[in-house]
Amino acid sequence: MKNVYAVFVAFMVIFGLSGCQPDTHTETATDVVESQAGFQVPVRYETLDNGLKVILSQDMTAPVVTVAVYYNIGFRIEPRDRTGFAHLFEHMMFQGSGNLGKMEFVQLVQSNGGVLNGSTRFDYTNYFEIVPAHKLETMLWAEADRMRSLDITEENLINQQGVVKNEVRVNVLNTPYGGFPWLDMPQYANENWYNAHNFYGDLEDLDAATLDDVASFFQQFYAPNNAAIAIVGDFDYDEALTFVEQYFGDIPASAEEIVLPDITEPRQEEEKRASRLDPLAPRPGFAFAYHVPDRLTPEWYAMGLLDQILIQGEDSLLYQALVKEEGVTSDVSGGINALLGNMLNYSGPMLWQGSLIHDTDVDEERIAGIIDDVIDSVVENPVDAETLERAKIKWRSAYYDAINAAFGFGRADLLASLALFDDDPEQINRFEAEIMAVTPEMIQQTAREYLRSTNRTILVLEAGAAETEVASND
Repeated sequence: MKNVYAVFVAFMVIFGLSGCQPDTHTETATDVVESQAGFQVPVRYETLDNGLKVILSQDMTAPVVTVAVYYNIGFRIEPRDRTGFAHLFEHMMFQGSGNLGKMEFVQLVQSNGGVLNGSTRFDYTNYFEIVPAHKLETMLWAEADRMRSLDITEENLINQQGVVKNEVRVNVLNTPYGGFPWLDMPQYANENWYNAHNFYGDLEDLDAATLDDVASFFQQFYAPNNAAIAIVGDFDYDEALTFVEQYFGDIPASAEEIVLPDITEPRQEEEKRASRLDPLAPRPGFAFAYHVPDRLTPEWYAMGLLDQILIQGEDSLLYQALVKEEGVTSDVSGGINALLGNMLNYSGPMLWQGSLIHDTDVDEERIAGIIDDVIDSVVENPVDAETLERAKIKWRSAYYDAINAAFGFGRADLLASLALFDDDPEQINRFEAEIMAVTPEMIQQTAREYLRSTNRTILVLEAGAAETEVASND
């Protein structure tokens, strides 16, 4: 269900994944701090007896409601020798349940004027519907039905194995720059298998999945005590909670304790360099990545501002150096959790990365040197007050754009993630204060530790199509 996932893609682009554009508003840092108390996301948080986390947030500006169900199972912790399995299972969730036949869930949503989709990310798999407000009960009934009674059949498995393998071929194997750098970089930069395997799936592993694998995965991870449901939009709190209890309350929790594997990464002590040939790429690619601080630490917030300073928008230092001044590329993009989410909706180890496509006559060492000069500028000297103020304003603008994105989905995404990972969706109202507390000294200290060359991985994409063209011309 990826190709029609336009709503989620729009949300990701808004929040720093394809580069936030500079905010032209003349708002000052003082204005930002004074306005913090002026807007609070309303949050009501409950946990059912079976462990299901329920987050409710009213937004009465339009008669629509978003229902988002998040399961605490992402592609990084899928079973060994079953790469791509978490994504394959996501597809299985649309194949029918106890009261809805194959694809009837999709038809139910669309026939009621709604949109829907799902996705698999590092630390969760999610499913969402955006529908007219009066269809809230219908959506809760449907989501509960597939949590309770997914239709697991050999026919559905074989069908979706074919669909996913075709998706891998179309999006990665048979397209220029397929998987660059979002799929490639974690495999080169990380050491722990859970963070470093091909999470889209090797074709052989996808073929190896069995019906027993699917049933076991469903029983282990698709239980209410491993899930959160966020409801955002035009609804009554008490009525919505009554619906959730009615349809989800008697779904049994998993019989065994859910134990997640160790996904920690060792401290990187030496720079890594790698390259791979892309036979379809007409021009070379260059990507770089650094491991980021642990979530919710002071350094992590500082890294969020370094992201804004260095790579988000045309005013960023890397864009100015690589595009405007040196002209080695037409664009450079990246971020924390780039192309697969944002800096708020993941749980485990993560990379801050950037990438660009360049002409064949541009030497990779020249690119690395330009990047080094930019990084050195924030390592060696504290950022000035104007630069830091602008970074905070950009972050704040992107954050509230994200919260308000896609008829409530942006808000639901953050609330569900915070409930799953931290058991604290109220954090949505505290992020801004933490960002505003970051000082130039914190920025410099974080840059010194996390933007050191020994914490970096460089990946060069060789342009096979360009080499073929040169050979044919000879």
